[in-house]
Amino acid sequence: MALGQGICMAAAVAYACYRSMTAFVLCAAASCVYPVFYEKQWRKDQLRKLELQFKEAIQIMSGFLSAGYSAENAVEASCRELERLYGPGEMIVREFAFMTGEIKMNRTVEEVLQNFAVRSGLEEAERFAQIFQIARRSGGRLVSIISRTVSVMEDQSQVKEEIRTMTASVQFEQKVMSFIPFFMIVYIDMTSPGFFQMMYDTVLGRIIMSCCLAVYALSCYLSRKILDIRVA
Repeated sequence: MALGQGICMAAAVAYACYRSMTAFVLCAAASCVYPVFYEKQWRKDQLRKLELQFKEAIQIMSGFLSAGYSAENAVEASCRELERLYGPGEMIVREFAFMTGEIKMNRTVEEVLQNFAVRSGLEEAERFAQIFQIARRSGGRLVSIISRTVSVMEDQSQVKEEIRTMTASVQFEQKVMSFIPFFMIVYIDMTSPGFFQMMYDTVLGRIIMSCCLAVYALSCYLSRKILDIRVA
């Protein structure tokens, strides 16, 4: 799918900037790297989804710990609750089911939480695993420490969601603006045929269009970087 999108973008660039089959072949060959960027964005979206699910999972787990469950039983009970909440196919459900299986094979909760943090790459999971390990080994106030940790992580997650909500409209505008130059060229071609012909038939015109394409690509890159706001 990503390769198909890349070829479509190559066709749009070749039509708008060069009107050449040779340019399309070259752009299509260059678009083979697009799946790499697509996968990076897909992983980012999946990580964000897993982050929200993990926040819900630790809230459920904290509730079971407060109800008197042991840490091992709290993980298993949380898995059943998450399955009712999200369904058996969701990422967090599969992860908690895997952790439950590891605990039944005599792995400690601290180990399975740390392994989950490493597999997922979630910073929140890493911090939670470290705090859980310290609280478990220190003994005594495990429930209160975990409850406080969950509360702090929930506040941080809320701040992240507020930032994403505030930038969502701007991100949508950025995506729309990315297509405007192509629509403008098509519109001018339809209303004034031959208006851009000198840009495609002369060497100077091709150089100018190549410079415009470079500026366009740079602007798209910078706009994405500006809107990529991270909360530590």
